[in-house]
Amino acid sequence: MTEMVYGSMPARATEPVVSRWWRTIDKWSLTAILVLFGIGILLGLAASVPLASRNGLDPFYYVQRQAVFGGMGIAVMLGVSMLPPESIRRLGVVGFAISFVAIAFLPFLGTDFGKGAVRWYSLGFASFQPSEFLKPGFIVLTAWLMAASQEINAPPGKAISFGVALVVVGFLATQPDFGQSMLVLFGWGVVYFIAGAPFTLIAIVLGLIGTGGMFAYSASEHFARRIDGFLSPEIDPRSQLGYATNAIQEGGFFGVGVGEGQVKWTLPDAHTDFIIAVAAEEYGLILVLCILGLYGTIVVRSLFRLMKERDPFVRLAGAGLACIFGVQAMINMGVAVRLLPAKGMTLPFVSYGGSSVIAAGITVGMLLALTRTRPQGELHDILFRRGR
Repeated sequence: MTEMVYGSMPARATEPVVSRWWRTIDKWSLTAILVLFGIGILLGLAASVPLASRNGLDPFYYVQRQAVFGGMGIAVMLGVSMLPPESIRRLGVVGFAISFVAIAFLPFLGTDFGKGAVRWYSLGFASFQPSEFLKPGFIVLTAWLMAASQEINAPPGKAISFGVALVVVGFLATQPDFGQSMLVLFGWGVVYFIAGAPFTLIAIVLGLIGTGGMFAYSASEHFARRIDGFLSPEIDPRSQLGYATNAIQEGGFFGVGVGEGQVKWTLPDAHTDFIIAVAAEEYGLILVLCILGLYGTIVVRSLFRLMKERDPFVRLAGAGLACIFGVQAMINMGVAVRLLPAKGMTLPFVSYGGSSVIAAGITVGMLLALTRTRPQGELHDILFRRGR
């Protein structure tokens, strides 16, 4: 009866790993991810050529690098998606520990690349942003702690996870990286809400976020400048938001044509933070809606599949990973259309970047692994195990 309701089939003992993976994976989400990567390469052909020209490099230098890093990200995604939930938990906890140590040493060994925020390690041939890898590990660690707290005589996992979240946010805010700080708090809030958070605590967390935002506005010139630019009724046409807004307006419904866009020649971050402006100008609203639909497909299908899951850890970790993946995309596109203040956040699988695309591969690899179809077991068996 359980298999009829949940559509799960027990794996055959002698079935190869790849065959079992293909039978149980969410093929719609997998296809959407691969299409997003293809769109990223397509937009990279348009957006990165002017940057390569300004830097005296081969016209397709950045596209080739994106293809290499993207291939690595896809390979990591496929490998991680084949892991069982127990291995995902171990990978997440270890990955979080390594990323947290890397973030702690950023003030001493990191660089800001002239952007006013020390967020990267320069490796010479590439750069590495540890906060990108911290997010999936943090979600998995939080889900593990909160799932464990639901057991009898369990440690206070919810309180511990909240303490960890505050420490992580504190380190990120010192870079400063308020965008990733808010994303980490959002991910923690999603997992806590699904685990059964009291409304009063949620209100306290929201109050702390508001207080932290006001403190950051008064203490950080970098943060205040972005908020002031967002709240200003006038848009400086020579600012990044001004260029992006004009490009989106010029694109209209069908776009100005492939290769005919101008924003890529004037916008410094056209290939990263404002890649959606290039898509809107050259391909129009049609491509933007397609991109939105692809992200929506991944998030919504993952959440629906997780609704059938009875393992608390799988349900909590999967929901948290799906939400931070979707919200990061929403923030990136929201900044481009001036619905949100500038955050410096990439569009997963579409924007240019080495660490960002590999970290996105790890995130969705974990999500695909946790949303794979698996036997759920009878409900009374699960309750009986908990009561012993």
